This record gives sequence, structure tokens and C-alpha cells, in this order.
Amino acid sequence: MSTGDTRPVGTPPPVRYPRRAVILHWIVALLVIALLASGWTMVDIPRNTPERAFFFNLHKSLGIVGALFMGALIVWRLRHDAPPLPTTMPKWERRAAVLNHHLFYVLMVLMTAAGYLTSSFSKYGPKLFGIPLPHWGWEDAALRGDFATVHRILALVFAALIALHIAAALKHLLWDRDGVFQRMMPGAKMKVP
Repeated sequence: MSTGDTRPVGTPPPVRYPRRAVILHWIVALLVIALLASGWTMVDIPRNTPERAFFFNLHKSLGIVGALFMGALIVWRLRHDAPPLPTTMPKWERRAAVLNHHLFYVLMVLMTAAGYLTSSFSKYGPKLFGIPLPHWGWEDAALRGDFATVHRILALVFAALIALHIAAALKHLLWDRDGVFQRMMPGAKMKVP
């Protein structure tokens, strides 16, 4: 527990996420950051250059690896309840946290599917570190463009929700000092369910 804990006396400490959930969370978080960064970088690189091909292949590969970890995280979450949030948090804040996490899971699935479909309707196709993967489509510039637009819009929404999530986590760490931030930190000394 942080030394700046300002919970009322007698309030039980927040319950920490189990280690498996913490590991999956941070792997997915790092992959999502890498995907957002590579996605925004690659679209500004001139066409028909080795750099653009490198970033597109890296982005596709990280997306497929990320999909595996995202799937594992979603399966874990479907099988386990999240540790309860402190009752000292306002009800609207607890509801907002739950909604944001549910939107994360929905966006992970939709954004991954839209990205895979974008590649499936491209002549280059989906690849995992250069290894071609099954196409779910055929070469079609219009469909590829539609799926790419959906993929970009979902990425922008996801980035906004991530920013909100980080801001809320920092609020709990720096302002509330209620232990909520530490629930997902590796090595935090808290009760585990």
C-alpha cells in the first residue's frame, strides 16, 4: 500500500488483480501502444519504399501477436470477476471504470478484425513476420479502404479511451491515493483474491 493512502480509517484496502491478469494487462498494453505508434507512423511513409513495407509488416505481425494476448485476456476476464473497486469511490466513477473496460474489450475485437480484413482485401495479405496467413477476402481496393477507415476510426476511439484510462489511473495514484492504481502494478503489496 502506498504511504500516501488517504482511505478512511477502517476501510479495507483494495484487492489486487492476480498475477496472470497483471501480466496479460501489461503485455496487451505494450502491444497496443506499439500498434498505435506503428500505425500512425506507417501511413506517413511514402508508398513503394522498404520502410513502408517494414512498418506495415511489423504492424500486421504485432496485431496478430496482440490478438492472441488480447484473446487470452478476454477469456481470463470472462472466467473471473474483476476485484471490486473501493466503495469509497463515487458510484458514477465505478460505473465509468466498468464501461471503459468493456469498451476496451469490444474495441480490441473489432479493431483486430477490421485490421485483418483490411489486409485480407489487399494484394499483400495478412502476414506474421513475413509468413503469409489465410485471406478472408480477395483483392478489392474499395473494401480494403472501407475496412481501413473502420480500423483507423476504432484506433482513434481506442486511443481516446486509453488516455482516459491513464488519466483516471493517475488520479487514483496522485490525487485520491486510494490504492486503485496499485491493483494492476507488478509487485504491489496488496491482498490478492
